[in-house]
Amino acid sequence: MNKTQAIRTVIEATSDEPVIFTTGYSSRIARHVADRPNHFYMTGSMGLAASIGTGIALSSGRRTVVVDGDGALAMNPGCLLTAGTFADLPLFHLVLDDGLYESTGGQSVPSRRVSFSALAEASGYADVWQVDDLTKFQELLRSKLITCRTPTFVHCSLTEREGSGPPPRVEGELAWYQSRFAAHLATQR
Repeated sequence: MNKTQAIRTVIEATSDEPVIFTTGYSSRIARHVADRPNHFYMTGSMGLAASIGTGIALSSGRRTVVVDGDGALAMNPGCLLTAGTFADLPLFHLVLDDGLYESTGGQSVPSRRVSFSALAEASGYADVWQVDDLTKFQELLRSKLITCRTPTFVHCSLTEREGSGPPPRVEGELAWYQSRFAAHLATQR
């Protein structure tokens, strides 16, 4: 599975719950696949997607999906400790691991030497999964996303490269996307 396939699968498996997409190509791919009011596109603040998602899940009580990256999680592994503290936090935290800081030049991330899953489990995440196959990933989302009531962590090893270059950057005023996302959250309470 590659990053686009994984993100498309997440978008197909979600409806109106908040979905936070980390910086770099993940936000760009998500915006290109399907732009929705419940999507929050991080364009900066690398490493804070799970922190934002934790805050949203805590304040709203709604299942919140975070699509994180290996490089972003390596920048802020402390987010696992925070999320894992709350046994009843409806956070579904996905890490798409391609082993690269892809959008900044393709530098290596030491993610293949570190077990993010072990860190999540040690931090208190109730459910921890590892997947590297698209069909298994689809099945996991169908079975676990809908029942997520506790911190859940899914480490997705991306084994295929993207077929083409990344989609264009998120267009328009970023404040507009933030306002649209906030309005969506307010109507879903």
